[in-house]
Amino acid sequence: MQLSPRQSKILAAIVESYIRTGEPVGSKYLSQSLDIRVSPATIRSDMAALFELGYLEQPHTSAGRVPSHQGYREYIDSLMTCRPLSQEERDEIDSLFNVKNPDPDKLLEDAADALSDYTGCAGVTSSISSKDVTVKRIDLIAAGINTVVILLIASNGVIKNKVCRVDFAITAELVEFFTKFANSRLGGRSIEAVSATYISSVSVILGEYSRIFTPILVGIFELCKEFSDGQYYIGGGTKLLEYDELGRVARDLLIMLNNRERLHRLFGGGDSDFKILIGKENPTMELAGSSLVVTSYSIGGGKAGTVGLIGPVRLDYAKVIPHLEYFADTLGKLLSETLDSD
Repeated sequence: MQLSPRQSKILAAIVESYIRTGEPVGSKYLSQSLDIRVSPATIRSDMAALFELGYLEQPHTSAGRVPSHQGYREYIDSLMTCRPLSQEERDEIDSLFNVKNPDPDKLLEDAADALSDYTGCAGVTSSISSKDVTVKRIDLIAAGINTVVILLIASNGVIKNKVCRVDFAITAELVEFFTKFANSRLGGRSIEAVSATYISSVSVILGEYSRIFTPILVGIFELCKEFSDGQYYIGGGTKLLEYDELGRVARDLLIMLNNRERLHRLFGGGDSDFKILIGKENPTMELAGSSLVVTSYSIGGGKAGTVGLIGPVRLDYAKVIPHLEYFADTLGKLLSETLDSD
């Protein structure tokens, strides 16, 4: 059933008042605050209709109404008007990224913390690997008699490294030999295609050198898997403890935020550039009383990761959405500049 213009205006007013105050909204308040000339009785009738349609709920101890999850969804999809960011707000977000040529992984980690501090919610940032990203180059750097640093440089400019200990004395000749071999077998190959099976086949080709170089090959595989799976950074998870409505499930939420597989299902990209999941719309039980707001950021024109928030259902969506979009856009631009400078 389509809502009448007056019912839509009443629903929007209830959602916005409840977001602002956390208090149930009554007909008296609506009759005084809305620019519609109808009696409180008429407003009560419309509120009753919205209640019957599932858009409103009534707390047991109050005569007022609060939005249901369905009411929030109708508000977000059809009634909400996002407020454009002021220059002051843009400058404030820009100041969070007042860094020069940072390490990309460190930037993503710091961005999760900054997003949490800025919004009062749990902030999540992630990097995702496009299927067409390939191994551009692999380098070995001697770091000791039995230690090397493996550098994996991907075609999109991302660089990952791993310290690896071996049981042979490292020489310039061995480093040069393995570097040439590794790039001949892995250079230009899809990151996702560097599987355990493929690494095993490469190891066989090494023949008598297979045993001594196995730790390095395993390290390369682990770097490729880490790259393919993406990185996830959580900021301010304990802020969820501050919301009374999340008190009973806050511990479960914190446990979930430390589960990489579940984070991947929530923040691992997907087809949409922006999504909002409210309460029971979320795919996990722990989020049944929370909202998840996620958008993507791009590097070089391609989707490179996501930025998101987990907070109570009673979020100021009209404010959060443009702030999160600008935050993600700024993060993507800075990461692009950082990778271009490498």
